[in-house]
Amino acid sequence: MWIQKEFQLKARPRGFHLVTEEIVRQVPDLTGLRVGIMNVFLKHTSASLTINENADSSVRVDFESYFNRLVPEDEPHYTHTYEGSDDLPAHFKSSILGCTLVVPITRGALNLGTWQGIYLCEHRNHGGPRTVVVTVQGEAGD
Repeated sequence: MWIQKEFQLKARPRGFHLVTEEIVRQVPDLTGLRVGIMNVFLKHTSASLTINENADSSVRVDFESYFNRLVPEDEPHYTHTYEGSDDLPAHFKSSILGCTLVVPITRGALNLGTWQGIYLCEHRNHGGPRTVVVTVQGEAGD
């Protein structure tokens, strides 16, 4: 069985945001799968996806702080700054983290670790809604 849904995640401020439940709500058919794989693809070049800590919000604050030091704004050698000082750094951060994830599905649920969640990594000050394509391949339960 194949399922594919394209939808928008609501606009969020710059930072790292848990979106696991928002994604799962958009794909209710996965609850009927015994086993499968979910691919999550973000259709943007200035935001990204990652899987990490889902319990302590300080991890997400530290991620934002780290990536801002790793890829600072306003570097004099940047030429791609048409949309502001966060423009090129957002593209770098997106390439570092990536725009796709693959998550196993077991007994109708994402088979994430106890403390794992899916993050939308918003690298722009005003990124707006973000479009996601979720593709699921799986075998229905008995």
